[in-house]
Amino acid sequence: MADGPLSGFRIFDLTRVLAGPYCTALLADLGAEVIKLEPPGGDEYRHIGPFLDDKSALFQLTNRGKRSIVLDLKTEAGIATAQELALTCDAVVENFRPGVAAKLGLDAATLRARKPSLVYASISGFGQTGPWTAKPAYDLVVQALSGMMSVNGDEDAVPLKVGESIADLAGGLFASWAILAALLKRERTGEGATLDVAMHDALFALLPTAHAQLFYGKREPRRVGNRHPLSTPFGCYRACDGMFAVAVLNEKHFTLFAALIGRPGLDQDTRFASDEARTRNEPALKAMIEAWSAERTVAAIVEALEGAGIPVAPIQSFREAANSEQVRAREVISVLGGTAVVPQPVWFDGTKPQAGAPAPALGEHTQEILDALRPAGDRHD
Repeated sequence: MADGPLSGFRIFDLTRVLAGPYCTALLADLGAEVIKLEPPGGDEYRHIGPFLDDKSALFQLTNRGKRSIVLDLKTEAGIATAQELALTCDAVVENFRPGVAAKLGLDAATLRARKPSLVYASISGFGQTGPWTAKPAYDLVVQALSGMMSVNGDEDAVPLKVGESIADLAGGLFASWAILAALLKRERTGEGATLDVAMHDALFALLPTAHAQLFYGKREPRRVGNRHPLSTPFGCYRACDGMFAVAVLNEKHFTLFAALIGRPGLDQDTRFASDEARTRNEPALKAMIEAWSAERTVAAIVEALEGAGIPVAPIQSFREAANSEQVRAREVISVLGGTAVVPQPVWFDGTKPQAGAPAPALGEHTQEILDALRPAGDRHD
């Protein structure tokens, strides 16, 4: 994004795969110069399909707008150059296994001793401290240990993972937010910061409904499938040709909804007279709803409920969602270098932030970055 909110800021990206690259892609969208360090073989995501024109889709999506430099951190020369480059940056982001950065001399303590104003962010599965710090940072493992899987899935079925690498994405998103906050503090005080972001902590923080049930309701959260655990009717129901989602969250809407499904006065039934009562008696209410909806199409149901001002929607496929009028109008999907990307989902003064270039080729900017770092005769990389 030309003249974006982060124009003039330089980020040294030591990350790989998903959590870290997602974080730094968001920063690149906002105009930051992001220098991505890669080993000679490249980020692992360069080698994972699907591929388009021999380019990894996953790598393209999460490394847009960055500059790539190849350094071999198994050599002293490569480490020395990486250290030197880090000190030219406003922030460093890494997602090595805890302890690896220190062995390379690329940790927060080493770099901030030389540059106290540096913002240094570590993203890991379970953080830099705690008994689980050495556990592998795989999204599935984090979902399992965070409690996310225990509350996801059908009521009488097994725990279910979210169908996206949500722990990686949550960790990357919280890291980008923390980096921005630290840079703002630095602008005010001149002090940098050392940030410790755990994917586990980030995912656990995204479970407020479960928090409410356990900490305040004093009961174990449980799986309830495609409905809300605390409100009813607030879920998905069957029509004659598919399924639809409906969200009834107040008494006015329930009175209207009951009349629409041919049950006027249902709100006077003690089993359904309050949201809490309806949730306790959800199976009986679901049977009434589906006795009505099973004889109607999704389109007819959506038209009827929308006409009454009740929140409702068909359940779209991902292809339908990606091709919706809303996605087009909001420019949710963009094209960089002939490749589709999904940039920062926030508008700034009517402008959609987006990185100015597609993901780089491996080592594409190595020479250019080194030339700017020091004279040609003074390199040891």
